[in-house]
Amino acid sequence: MQRVQTWLIGVVLGCLLGWGWNQAPARSLELPTLAEQWVQTAQTLVRYLPNEPDGYNQLATAYLLKSRETGDFSYTARAETAVQRSLELSPDNEVAQTLNATLLLTYHRFQEALDYLRPLQTRFPHSFQIQAGLVDALVELGDYDAAIDAAQSMLDRHPIAPAYARMSYLRSLHSDTEGAIAAMRQAIQSANRRDPEGLAWYHVQLGNELLVNRLADGEQVVDEALRILPNYHLALAAKARARLLANDATSAIALYHRALEQIPLPDTAIALGDVYFAEGDRAAAQRQYDLVDFLVQAGGVAFEQAYAQQLAVFWADRGTHLDKAEALMRQERLTRSDVYTFDALAWCLWKRDQRTEARVAIDQALRLGTPDARLYYHAGVIYHGSGQDTQAVQYLRQALRLNLAANPLHARIARDMLEAIAPRE
Repeated sequence: MQRVQTWLIGVVLGCLLGWGWNQAPARSLELPTLAEQWVQTAQTLVRYLPNEPDGYNQLATAYLLKSRETGDFSYTARAETAVQRSLELSPDNEVAQTLNATLLLTYHRFQEALDYLRPLQTRFPHSFQIQAGLVDALVELGDYDAAIDAAQSMLDRHPIAPAYARMSYLRSLHSDTEGAIAAMRQAIQSANRRDPEGLAWYHVQLGNELLVNRLADGEQVVDEALRILPNYHLALAAKARARLLANDATSAIALYHRALEQIPLPDTAIALGDVYFAEGDRAAAQRQYDLVDFLVQAGGVAFEQAYAQQLAVFWADRGTHLDKAEALMRQERLTRSDVYTFDALAWCLWKRDQRTEARVAIDQALRLGTPDARLYYHAGVIYHGSGQDTQAVQYLRQALRLNLAANPLHARIARDMLEAIAPRE
């Protein structure tokens, strides 16, 4: 299942803007986006009340939203400046402190965020934003037992859509697919109907869960997201994966192109490139891979940090920038211990021929039994290369059962490897 890292910024925006968790707005060619409207409003407030913190809090919130909307991380730096000004004017104001915690999460400073949020929770025990931030920090630190307890406490106090969504994610990580589906359905039921972006996001997440075992149901839910927001980039990408699972590469390619036209994310460009590669169009694939390189160059260090896992796996898949990929994931591992960090680290180590470390890391990635095809695909390749074909066969078959076909390039490699080590009887 695709995990988009920009969900971290949703810790605060979900409540301050009346939105749900992990949402990014659709773009419009005719009208200012929601973020642009908020920036303009907040700038006016700051201009008329320069010594009040509220305007700076609103400006920081708008800049964070704008960063997610455009992929331009310079807006995150502007948000940080606004938050610091708000704290200078009023060091104890709750909104600025919560926004500051959001920035720590955005910068992948998860332990700092946790240490910062815990005393805030004591001071503001009923704040949903603070409780949500604690859950997010614990998840990224890999402390899943504590994260589950914190999420349940949050849900008991605040049975609202963003809380159900977090619980759904935790259940999915622990291979409780039905529980994850049920929680996301509750998120949809409790979502704000005046927030089409949020409602579409919840539908995409539900669709992703359903696509694992119920293709028709999952695609129907994704179609509903596109009915709500026809150009929603996450829904377009999810629809593309559904089409790939239905062996309709032509439609998938068109859908990925539409998603990239909305917001050029590396995840989407990589996925489209892999489809082209599997279809035999190497030139078209290379154009998408070149787009990823362009995004990295344009986005700089902040972009690399935000998309560390995706970029490291992308480079490792292609055997390029392997030194950089390993260094990036070793640095990432210093700040987080979630299963996806271990997976990306394992893949980079494997490609660097550090087999023992790769085995240790991939075992950590599988410790929850998370039903993600990529994890099992990597595990199968690593175990096969380590001479443990019995386990490799189990992992590769599990990857294919979990719809590795959504990545036709990896699915082909997995099938070829299975045919070589465990030919059909």
